[in-house]
Amino acid sequence: MEGPPNNPRTVEEVFKDFRGRRSGMINALTADVEKFYQQCDPEKENLCLYGLPNETWEVTLPAEEVPPELPEPALGINFARDGMQEKDWLALVAVHSDAWLLAVAFYFGARFGFDKNERKRLFHMMNELPTIFEVVTGISKKQPRDKSASTPHTSSKKKSNPKMVIPQPRLSEPQMKVSKMPTPKDDEESGEEEEDEEGLTLCGACGENYASDEFWICCDVCERWFHGKCVKITPARAEHIKQYKCPACSNKRAKI
Repeated sequence: MEGPPNNPRTVEEVFKDFRGRRSGMINALTADVEKFYQQCDPEKENLCLYGLPNETWEVTLPAEEVPPELPEPALGINFARDGMQEKDWLALVAVHSDAWLLAVAFYFGARFGFDKNERKRLFHMMNELPTIFEVVTGISKKQPRDKSASTPHTSSKKKSNPKMVIPQPRLSEPQMKVSKMPTPKDDEESGEEEEDEEGLTLCGACGENYASDEFWICCDVCERWFHGKCVKITPARAEHIKQYKCPACSNKRAKI
């Protein structure tokens, strides 16, 4: 398993070793799960699940020599067997098994002098396979989270977030929050009020008028609008703010 002295193992050989051990551990946690469950008797001493290069597995005591020839799997997996539901216990063993496989593969990589590119290639080859945890829990059969959830979530958040004002050529968007509901009047009076309100749309920090090419944000306490740059808030940061408080309102709460 070690290879002859001064004859380093290749990335392909280490990956073959990884794949064989992985297959054995997957069999223990899926096809041979009843046999594996019975062997993990909590009355026994610390037991470990080993995957072997020939795609088999064994539950046994850890190696006696210190330090061991290879990194050791998680100790005492049998002690937790009866303290949790079977599916949760199998998932826990799967997580530790994934960690052990990576440790063994990169142990060989370090021992046989893999350089940066070889380690990167080895990891890429291993990462192309589903993890044991994904296989045991069925996560690998689901759609990737970044394709199924991230894009709709981001787009809906931009549409529903009332704090952000993406620059527009008119003042209608910030006025929606700062202006009162207009009372029924003739067209001439309402037009004059709109012009007055447009002139009152000022930044609460610098006092400057609204500009169509600038990002604005509204305080949820005093309902005043601010240039993003005046209160050091960017559009990206505003995406994650549930309730924005301007510096003045934040200071008032702190004093209280």
